[in-house]
Amino acid sequence: MEHKNKIYTSKEEIVFFLKDLREKIINAFETLEPAKRFQRTAWDYHKGSGGGEMSVLRGDVFEKAAVNWSGVSGDAFPMNDAAGAFFATGVSLITHMHNPHAPTVHFNIRYIQTEEKTWFGGGYDLTPMGFSYEEDTLHFHKIAKEALDPFGPDIYPTFLQNAKEYFYIPHRKKERGVGGIFFDHYDTGDFDKDYALWKQVGNTFLDTILPIYKRRINTPFSSEDREKQLEMRAHYVEFNLLYDRGTKFGFLSGGNPDAILCSMPPLAKW
Repeated sequence: MEHKNKIYTSKEEIVFFLKDLREKIINAFETLEPAKRFQRTAWDYHKGSGGGEMSVLRGDVFEKAAVNWSGVSGDAFPMNDAAGAFFATGVSLITHMHNPHAPTVHFNIRYIQTEEKTWFGGGYDLTPMGFSYEEDTLHFHKIAKEALDPFGPDIYPTFLQNAKEYFYIPHRKKERGVGGIFFDHYDTGDFDKDYALWKQVGNTFLDTILPIYKRRINTPFSSEDREKQLEMRAHYVEFNLLYDRGTKFGFLSGGNPDAILCSMPPLAKW
């Protein structure tokens, strides 16, 4: 009973943390796009209770960026890895940059509570759209490693390998990008430690990407560079529609289709 009460209390804290983190990310992205602001759209979860809010920015630096929050409850968990009533909350984001030399970045952290178990999940990964810079890749992974090392020397290598396997596009026989970290069903039995790790992933996300964007968003590019970017975006679309668990969970749970498909780029080419 003590464990359940602790989880119940922490559920409220988790929602507060996620909403606060989302605001920090939105505010940070808007500093790179001073003439534009995120447009917010709230939605209700019609198959249960709760809902979420989409936030989408279309500008000159971010061709499209989406930073979304959701928190929903239902009677039947939609995936086959748990059963019964559930509560799911998380923040997810995607960027599609105007400049082909500025990479796409994906970030997600989520918390799931069912009748039988609870777990944390999430991560962040980097996808250059045809133009990969070693210094960007090294920086991205350096921040991830520094974030996770305090929780044990095996955490970063494990999450790194998880990302390599998860963000693999079988029909293209390649990884989606240059990697990152990924974890799901994370429950070591120490709720407080797992919660701290999960928050650390969220709190370090901006450190991974802002220095990269400040380096790349003003890089000169050609029409040929733009064509390459659009071709690479197509591969991104293929992964998200065919393999991504978050997309599948969203549709199977009856989530908002517009929010689920926010990950799609505004333009892509096959």
